Parts: sequence; C-alpha cells; structure tokens
Amino acid sequence: MRHSQARRRPAAMHTPSEPDLRHHGDAEVRGAGAELTDLAVNVRAGTPPVWLRERIAASLDGLAAYPDGRAARRAVAARHGLPEERVLLTAGAAEAFVLLARALRVRRPVVVHPQFTEPEAALRDAGHQVERVLLDEADGFRLDPRAVPGDADLVVVGNPTNPTSVLHPARDLARLARPGRTLVVDEAFMDAVPGEAESLASVTDLPGLVVLRSLTKTWGLAGLRIGYVLASPGTIARLERAQPLWPVSSPALAAAEACSAPPALAEAEHAARRLAEDRTYLAAAVGQFEGVRVHGPAAGPFLLIRVRGAAAVRGRLRGLGFAVRRGDTFPGLGPDYLRLAVRDRATTDRFAEALGKALAEG
Repeated sequence: MRHSQARRRPAAMHTPSEPDLRHHGDAEVRGAGAELTDLAVNVRAGTPPVWLRERIAASLDGLAAYPDGRAARRAVAARHGLPEERVLLTAGAAEAFVLLARALRVRRPVVVHPQFTEPEAALRDAGHQVERVLLDEADGFRLDPRAVPGDADLVVVGNPTNPTSVLHPARDLARLARPGRTLVVDEAFMDAVPGEAESLASVTDLPGLVVLRSLTKTWGLAGLRIGYVLASPGTIARLERAQPLWPVSSPALAAAEACSAPPALAEAEHAARRLAEDRTYLAAAVGQFEGVRVHGPAAGPFLLIRVRGAAAVRGRLRGLGFAVRRGDTFPGLGPDYLRLAVRDRATTDRFAEALGKALAEG
C-alpha cells in the first residue's frame, strides 16, 4: 500500500453526513425483514449444531447457582496454548470493546477503518477523541503499518476485517506493537479462516497485544453473547476489575467450554474450508454482472461489493426477498457498497437471480 494514500482524521459526532456507527446487520432482518433470506448477518447458517444446543440445554439445570467460569476459562486457555491468567471471558466481543474503552488510560486512540464500528463507538462513549486511519480501496483496503501514527497508544484493527473481508498478514500487525501501546486485534471471524492463518491469538511476546475472539459467528450464538479476550495478565486483571460480577451466563460458559474442545475445533475447521468454497462460488455468481465489483481476495464469511446506486439495489432486493448489509455506515466506505454474507450454493443461485433482476430494474 502506498503510505501517502492512508488517510488520518479525527472522528466527528454522528451527523447526517457521518456514518451511523450504531447500525448493524441485524437491523436488516428485524420486523418485516424477518421473512427475508438473510445475507446481512454474518452468523453461519444452520447453527448452532444439535450437539451444542444439547450442551447448552443441559446447563439450564444449574441456573439456580451463580455462574462459575473456571472450567470455560481453562478450556479456552488450553485451546490457544496459553495460561489461564491470559484469558478473560466476556459477554461477546462487544463487551470487550466497552471494557477496553473504560479501563485503559489512553491519550491517542486510533481505529483502522473500514472495520466493525463498535470499537470506535465504545471509545467515543467513554469520552475518548478517536482518530481514524482510512485504508484505501485502490490498495485493496490492505494495511500499511506506517499509516498508523507513531505516538498512538491504542490501535484497533480487525483481522479478517469486517466488512472488507481482508486478511492482514500477521507480520504487518506485529509491526504495530511497541512498548507503551495497546494493540487490539479483533479476530471475531478468525475461526472462519482455514487454519486460522495470520492469527495472533497464541502470541505472547508482542508488547501490548490484545486479541479479541467471538464464538457467535461460527457457532450461531449471537443471542447467547459469548466471547473472550487474550492479553497479558496485567491487562486481563484491569479489564476484569471493570466487569460487573458474573458477567457471563452459565449457558454461555457451557458453550465456551464445548466450542474449545478438539472435536468442535475440527468441526469449525471443516466449516471454514467449506465456507471458503462457498465464498468463491458467491464471488463468481455476483461478479458476472456488469457494474458489480467484488473486492478480494476475501477471507471472511462475507464479501464486500461495489455497485452504483447500492441503496436502490438493496431496496429492490428486499422486494425480491433478500436482505443485504448496507456499506455506507462503515467509515471509509460510501453509498455504493454492500456486504453479502456467504451462504450455501442453492441460496447463492437464488440470490444471483434476484440481483440480476434488481440491477435490470435500475
């Protein structure tokens, strides 16, 4: 990436011309949208699997007792080859962003965009003045570590990044780590990457590294709220002090333990490889249309596309039975972007037919 093309600017309060950081894909399928075929939310279809539902259901017998996260914490630590004191269980990755914003003392926080908007929203809600580094479409939204200000003491970046589906090389992210800086890498979708290539989850020798993980995407647990933080023991202790008592429910703890076991990891790897094939199929299906640009190479369970008049196309797709995610609420993108969740090939075929009609109507 050409260093001069990465743009830096402070984040303004939400205005009609400023992206709505609180808009998320689930808004597309609420109310009347519940009947639509969902390509807006990045949760794997057909989940949670039966065996996981049964594990969660079995935990209900213990709801009279306060949650005990020790077994789940041990399981997550073992899954990443880390000591338990480097693990903090949270009510989804969203809680982790709030804890980081409230518990860490920072002077110059920087968020690398386009990416999931909740980290910036949490920082702003905690009173921080946030600076953005906007990656360039012409360079495939790839990160150049030189674009990040040297004196930034908090840097947040997604990998693979929502909504661009870019997987940044671990070596480039590692170049951002330095003493006196907290480097937050959001790996919410990393278990959807075959082999978890470029993950920093098990790395312990980078100063200030914080890795966030979510179990809601691959396992279909968005309603259960379960994720975790991997960081130095000192950082984990500070974040834990900012948590309320018993922040993760017993059913969520049961899910965390189950999803960290070897059979679950093998199933997730199989799902990641199948998803990669389905993503290639989706990219070809939508890329056949004139005026549609598919951004790649993609590594997440979603694709970013650019099409003129995306808002109108999105509206026509809703009329044809499909929900897709608008892209204009992500800083660094504009009104001509849509994000598509990867689905099975039969769904993709139906969607491609609808997309052809939506484009023709324009």
